[in-house]
Amino acid sequence: MKRVIDFCLAFICLIIFSPLFIICYVAVIIEDGGPAFFKQERIGLGGKPFNILKFRSMNTDGNFDDYTLFKHEKNENITRTGRFLRDHHLDELPQLLNVLKGDMAFVGPRPERKYYIDLIMEHDSRYEKLYQLRPGVTSYATLHNGYTDTMEKMLIRLEMDLYYLEHHTLWLDGKILIQTFLNIIGGKHF
Repeated sequence: MKRVIDFCLAFICLIIFSPLFIICYVAVIIEDGGPAFFKQERIGLGGKPFNILKFRSMNTDGNFDDYTLFKHEKNENITRTGRFLRDHHLDELPQLLNVLKGDMAFVGPRPERKYYIDLIMEHDSRYEKLYQLRPGVTSYATLHNGYTDTMEKMLIRLEMDLYYLEHHTLWLDGKILIQTFLNIIGGKHF
């Protein structure tokens, strides 16, 4: 049922937000002539890798495989357009395609790179339990823990994701989606 709802909602959102999608696409290309999309391997349902899609927010010569934990506000490789897209969460818009394809859900634990999963697993092996869920565009943990730039925050996020794993319902997903939408409209940074 959740997958059907996600598919239909992603399809509808792609139609509604297609003008915004096109504007973001063109703005990224115009700034430096590079590709509009950024792909990065993340680990998803069943522990299988997939490529997450985002609008590219960094210079084309930026180190996209840098595993340093840092807040994106401090990253000097971010373009002006990229900063705007990130500040308004528009860089995440292409993830609607990931939802449509079935790599992601609207709500679920945020997908992580294998490098970080391995680091987290050194502290808490329960991370593997999250492989039972399709990763999400938004999550319970994102709303309450924000951007994770330290191992301490990653472990807090894990606790929240495990809470979601045990308590997720369509009702909770709806509440998370509405709260995420209100936070974005309200300009909250997370």
